[in-house]
Amino acid sequence: MAKHAKEKFDAIVVGAGASGNAAAYTMAKAGLKVLQIERGEYPGSKNVQGAILYANALEKIIPDFRDDAPLERHIIEQRIWVLDDKSFVGTHYRSDDYNKPPYNRYTIIRAQFDKWFSSKVREAGALLICETTVEELLMDGSRVVGVRCDRIGGEVYADVVVLADGVNSTLARKAGLHGEIQAGNVALAVKEILFMPEEVIQQRFNINEEEGVVIEMMGTVTEGMVGTGFLYTNKDSLTIGVGCMLSDFKNNPQRTAPYALLEKLKKHPSIAPLIEGGEMKEYAAHLIPEGGFHAVPKVYGDGWMIVGDSGGFVNAAHREGSNLAMTTGRLAGETVIAAKAAGKDMSTSTLSAYKAALDDSFVMKDLHKYRDMPHVLHTSPQFFNAYPSLLNRAAQTMFTVDGVDKKTKEKEIFGSFRSARRLGGLVSDAFKLWKAFR
Repeated sequence: MAKHAKEKFDAIVVGAGASGNAAAYTMAKAGLKVLQIERGEYPGSKNVQGAILYANALEKIIPDFRDDAPLERHIIEQRIWVLDDKSFVGTHYRSDDYNKPPYNRYTIIRAQFDKWFSSKVREAGALLICETTVEELLMDGSRVVGVRCDRIGGEVYADVVVLADGVNSTLARKAGLHGEIQAGNVALAVKEILFMPEEVIQQRFNINEEEGVVIEMMGTVTEGMVGTGFLYTNKDSLTIGVGCMLSDFKNNPQRTAPYALLEKLKKHPSIAPLIEGGEMKEYAAHLIPEGGFHAVPKVYGDGWMIVGDSGGFVNAAHREGSNLAMTTGRLAGETVIAAKAAGKDMSTSTLSAYKAALDDSFVMKDLHKYRDMPHVLHTSPQFFNAYPSLLNRAAQTMFTVDGVDKKTKEKEIFGSFRSARRLGGLVSDAFKLWKAFR
């Protein structure tokens, strides 16, 4: 590509993560001329961590993905634990239905998966350029007409630019498409991958070959901050991590540092035996947009659309991200395909079809359902310190056989809750939970 050559594409996709790959693949598969730009050495080079893949979202893009995608384990069991410092109260759901193909969820290693997904994008006909930074969007008045890069001849033009450049999209902010993301709308998560033999993982989690378990945790491990912990089983490794809202770290610098929270989680008496002997080879810290419905910016305009993390598309209530990323990328791609087929330009009016498709999908319906959850959790630290301790103490009281009658134990349990929160507080907290999850 000659310097300053004004090569024109149907679409430019900035970023080669799950949402960017979904958008680029969808458009290239339909025969559009697509340029995808990735600043990493290769797609996935910045994503060492493990993650959850939701099959339904990818099936709608690549129906036969199971034939060669680098999948770790299909998940047959979901555990949810509420921790105090020494114990946990939890619930498990395990079903043999999840052990029958086609499987519903998988654990993956993002570096491997993103690389595979990108290979499919290139097979579909898109041009991928790596190790290239998009410095700014090219504007013609208020319309986005392309991008300026630090390589490949500088300026590249397209009918539409799809921004999939991650949390707090630098390009969108530079162009004034949306403002700086608020610290209260983003979580800082730290993860490690601990390697150990497959047979050890299978013994410890009571699973067979290719079967997997996910554990999601909340409680005193986050020291009153809004956040959660997690543990995933991969083929020959475990992914463990913890994340809390950036505003909690920012507003109280005396809080335990993120890496120290992870060390605390790893030493918990219910976690330590599961990860014992694991060899840590990979560590990552990254931001996750968790502001929910009210934090989603405008996601389309004259010549541009925003997908994935760049648009805040994460369902924190259910720890879902990759399915929203791939779905938003696919819907953006389909919007461009439909516009091209109808002979329309990529104006704000035309691209409003993307927002209509989002609103009609599970993406915005789920985000709207949990729209009050961020505010409720931010204003209710008791859900992350008082209640985990109260629940675990109640379980210990009830399950300890010491000659005390059960009615007396029930009174003791209720008394501990009432003492900690008072009756009005308990009623108020119950209403808050109903409001957050209704």
